[in-house]
Amino acid sequence: MNYTFDFNSVLAAWPRLLEGAWLTIELSAVSILFGFILGTLCAIGRNSHVGLLKWFIGAYVEAIRNTPLLVQVFLVYFGLASIGMKLAADVAAVIALVLNIGAYTTEIMRAGINSIHRGQIEAAECLGMSKGHVYWHVVLLPAVERVFPALTSQFILLMLASSITSQISTEELTATANIVQSETFRSFEVYLVVAVAYLVLSFLFRAGFWFIGQFVFTRKRKLGTNI
Repeated sequence: MNYTFDFNSVLAAWPRLLEGAWLTIELSAVSILFGFILGTLCAIGRNSHVGLLKWFIGAYVEAIRNTPLLVQVFLVYFGLASIGMKLAADVAAVIALVLNIGAYTTEIMRAGINSIHRGQIEAAECLGMSKGHVYWHVVLLPAVERVFPALTSQFILLMLASSITSQISTEELTATANIVQSETFRSFEVYLVVAVAYLVLSFLFRAGFWFIGQFVFTRKRKLGTNI
């Protein structure tokens, strides 16, 4: 094997790669935020006594979890465009990612909510707490705390999977790397640098979620002692 590594042309494109990495962070952060909200609401709805709502949410979850993310991205971007709803690539990417992570978050949050013992709820109600207060402090926050490691892993997987949106010309990290590779013809070097970049992003996201968890759940425990 006679291959000489040359990272000069790749490193010269670092400003563009940095812009792509920043867009990856933005896409992922927005999708995670709205996907978490969507998934939490769906988890609450799936635990309700409204049969039609439970069926609709269940169908949504199964449809998303049993189809490829790439197909979902194409449906949002090309499918909606074919019926007259033309969306910008970034917008279509966010919608597809939110729908995707929302389905997985639904099941994770549903497991967390179902893990709360009924006795804890009854004890809180006996203390005179309002239903909203009980649901927030005794059900929802403890449920999130219990499944937070699973949520963190799923959110990081979403960040990595956001590279699929390069297929609809979203100029995130992978799409930018494809452009740089086509200009420099240094495929090995480009994608090696990108692999390291995703590894760094994964560590940054994991650290960020750890700090969020420490802040939210430590504060929750302090508030709990004052309720």
